[in-house]
Amino acid sequence: MLAQRRAACLRSARVPVPTISGVRCVGRQQLQVVAFGPPQAHGAGTTSTASKELGEKEKGFINEMRRVAMKLHTKDQAPKEGGVEAPKPRVWAPTLKGYLRFLTESQAVYQAMESAVQDTSMHPEYAAFQQTGLERSQALTQDLAWFKEKFDLDPPLLEEAGPGTQYAQKVLGLAKTDPQAFICHFYNYYFAHTAGGKMIGSKVAGMLLEGHTLHFYQWNGDLQEHLDGVRKQINELSEHWEAEQKQHCLAETTESFKMAGVIMGCITSEV
Repeated sequence: MLAQRRAACLRSARVPVPTISGVRCVGRQQLQVVAFGPPQAHGAGTTSTASKELGEKEKGFINEMRRVAMKLHTKDQAPKEGGVEAPKPRVWAPTLKGYLRFLTESQAVYQAMESAVQDTSMHPEYAAFQQTGLERSQALTQDLAWFKEKFDLDPPLLEEAGPGTQYAQKVLGLAKTDPQAFICHFYNYYFAHTAGGKMIGSKVAGMLLEGHTLHFYQWNGDLQEHLDGVRKQINELSEHWEAEQKQHCLAETTESFKMAGVIMGCITSEV
């Protein structure tokens, strides 16, 4: 059963970036992926309402992190900076059980990240990443309870070799031994959810949840201020890193996208 679950998530994780937009409905429970939309939180494109965000994201090391992340997006998502060819259109069909698994696996990763920054014994700089306003584990607890009430579905048990557990263990390990790699995962995982993740949530809500917006996609306060706050903290932290440490952080971006993509792939699984 575990092998089936992981294989299902992997099959659906062939999308190069864990953000999907620019889709059109094909019936009630299918989407045809026709483009991969702009990941605004990472900084693709500009709008007149995003001037405040643009100022912080273009400063210092965070701008380098953004540029590397953008290279892993498709050219449809980011025409000027995307470095990956968009895949051919395909049917994307989320399932209720698959979406519940995605939420459960995701919570394991967010809990690990939130736990990691609470431990400042070895890395006191992590204190700056506590209570950023981006935390998601509590919101997911509310959503999993809602799934039980609405659909009588319990959260699936997390397996030791499952994508959420594996990513959570990696995050906790990196936080202790490799702070630069940890910050890379922290940045990419949280920021991707505020952009393409929100778009996916909206699509799935319309298809499977009768339009219900999960707490997972709601933030207290001004989301852009939260994002800029984290950007500023990363920039300040990176000022104390050597060039090799900065490069190491950037090099971890591909792995962060890969592991997040496997979790995203669970949305269309049947197990």
